[in-house]
Amino acid sequence: MKSSHIFLLFLIAAAVMYIVSTSGNYSSYANFDKAMKNEGTVFQLVGVLNKDKEIYYEPEKNPNYFAFYLVDKAGKEGKVVYHGPPPPDFERSEDVVLNGKMENNEFIASKILLKCPSKYEDGKFEQKEYEVKEYASGKA
Repeated sequence: MKSSHIFLLFLIAAAVMYIVSTSGNYSSYANFDKAMKNEGTVFQLVGVLNKDKEIYYEPEKNPNYFAFYLVDKAGKEGKVVYHGPPPPDFERSEDVVLNGKMENNEFIASKILLKCPSKYEDGKFEQKEYEVKEYASGKA
């Protein structure tokens, strides 16, 4: 075997090992019931903002505490806490995708992804997504 073949096999083996080792970091989709049954496990939760309930964010008191209520795709409502500021246009979002885990009957979000309403521009519909990066808070 040529050394180039050996190098190529080594490179392929390293790529496969990398893919296998990082595949465990992907979270699975869940609803509030599944997240409650598996407290501490990281999930992705999809739902809509309950606009009838309070959205709590007081940056003067604690700029790293943002709380709201979400209704998941199964119709169950739960409280969500995010340790960071709310994303832009949060109240206008159609869908909210969260990464995080349940702790003490609250979903502690580490990442928020918003699907905002489509906007009509030049004959095309545009859908905007905002991703809020995780803030260093010592939690979540």
